[in-house]
Amino acid sequence: MLLGTIVLTGAAGRVGTALRTPLRDAAAGLVLADRAPLHVEAPNETVHRTDLGLPDAVRIAEGADAIVHLAGVPDEAPFPDLVEGNILGTHRILEAARLAGVPRVVLASSNRVTGCYPSTESVSPAMPPRPDGMYGASKVAVEALGRLYADKFGLDVVCLRIGSLELHPSEPRHLATWLSHRDCAGFVQAALTVPSPGFLAAYAVSANARRFWELDTRLGYEPLDDAASYGLPDTFVAVGTPQGGGFASAGFTLRHLPGAAGRG
Repeated sequence: MLLGTIVLTGAAGRVGTALRTPLRDAAAGLVLADRAPLHVEAPNETVHRTDLGLPDAVRIAEGADAIVHLAGVPDEAPFPDLVEGNILGTHRILEAARLAGVPRVVLASSNRVTGCYPSTESVSPAMPPRPDGMYGASKVAVEALGRLYADKFGLDVVCLRIGSLELHPSEPRHLATWLSHRDCAGFVQAALTVPSPGFLAAYAVSANARRFWELDTRLGYEPLDDAASYGLPDTFVAVGTPQGGGFASAGFTLRHLPGAAGRG
């Protein structure tokens, strides 16, 4: 099914780069937005260099059928930066969708909203968040904003809890968390086409036999790739080890907290 006009924010980032070609091939029009420079590569592409302030976001969103929002701070950082980049940035995009009449928004959430669950436990999106850091906490807020705009303003909002997106898995934890480029595109296209989702939070992870997370059958996408086919040593899972691995350590967050140097 040919998609309509899709706005892709954060198009120059790692996930945006992986999605650009498959979305371009599936969409009537692809509007690419990023503060980094981008260049048109196909007749159905439009490029905007922007920091996505609300007036710009509304202008870019006008006439679109959906927004795939990837822009933001991609990892642990000082909390004010995460608030501005991830929480306030997501609010501006949802508000732009409301004002411009865009019916659907796909938000980039993260597997790290549940990274403090033990690696021996299978986790579903219905379970309470257990973020493994300030970045994960910012994504919990992103999902809450998505839920609010779905409940209060009638937007269709799909939050994809993106796994470890890599061209190839490279560490033992990826046996559970890896998301291939092919499966990433499949999940996003499913999020854009699932009928009337209202609000939906779902993990986007490849078909790894060791995965921690339950897939949501409502999306209608079955992942195709498995990290085990790359021959990585299976040494990650141990009793008491959090799913977030090193991301869940105190030190990973302490270095971003004011006054925390030398403590912890």
